[in-house]
Amino acid sequence: MNLARFDFDPVVRGGLLEGAPVVALESTVITHGLPYPQNVETALMMEAAVREGGALPATLGIIGGRAIIGLSLEHMSYLGQQAGQGSVRKCSRRDLPLVMAERGDGSTTVAGTMILAHLAGIEVFATGGIGGVHRGHPFDVSADLTELGRTPVAVISSGPKSILDLPATREVLETEGVTIIGYGTDEMPAFYARGCGLAVDQRLDTPQEVAETWQAHQDLGLQNGILVAVPVPEPEAMRADEAEAAIEQATREMEHAGIRGAASTPWLLRRMVELTNGRSMRANVALLRNNGLVAGQIAAALQG
Repeated sequence: MNLARFDFDPVVRGGLLEGAPVVALESTVITHGLPYPQNVETALMMEAAVREGGALPATLGIIGGRAIIGLSLEHMSYLGQQAGQGSVRKCSRRDLPLVMAERGDGSTTVAGTMILAHLAGIEVFATGGIGGVHRGHPFDVSADLTELGRTPVAVISSGPKSILDLPATREVLETEGVTIIGYGTDEMPAFYARGCGLAVDQRLDTPQEVAETWQAHQDLGLQNGILVAVPVPEPEAMRADEAEAAIEQATREMEHAGIRGAASTPWLLRRMVELTNGRSMRANVALLRNNGLVAGQIAAALQG
């Protein structure tokens, strides 16, 4: 493993060397989510939540072809503003070598963050929701799922984004051998909603239980990830039927507009905000913060 193309924030590097708990965070929330400066504010909110949970946050991204392990405020502001000009590439596994070779700028998806986190020695990663199988397009499968099947990182999220085909996504995760832990729940969360009726593999209720499960996973030398599915906090959660009605309408509109591929998820998420009068955005922000907090607690338990 060669880290010649990596730059570590001094605090993050020191924490890793000392065995302190560290949580990785993605940067597509900065470049492909909210407009500037709300995008940077959301990233900083997640970092604060990780600290509240007892761990060091490390937001990952690529600037000038260098993998940055622990973006500074200046880095975040730069990426947040450059994204509006279309010059920041959204990086999954296939994109990382291209951006680095071109000395370009990139933000990391779930898959991209998992790769860089693993190479950097970070075992816990917090995000909002993972990608999955797109509705009506069973061959359009997010690289997040295959990355979970081959990169050993504990991913803390609120399940797959509910705009996806959740039963098909659950099947792919099973095929990839990904353990799905329900954090305080017996069913898989559905991003905006607290459940979708699909069972998890195991319910665990404390950071220590999750840490012990992850340690057993690592002791076995398994080369895949686990998914710790954390429901959106109750006060900001949407009813499952309410979220589904908006998703179905947004999906019909997207099909009619002929939107496909990488553009579909951002378009659907934006349309959801409009159709729900901002309720989906409030749920999104709440679950991001909560997932950061839980991830920090799990990372701290691992080092306890």
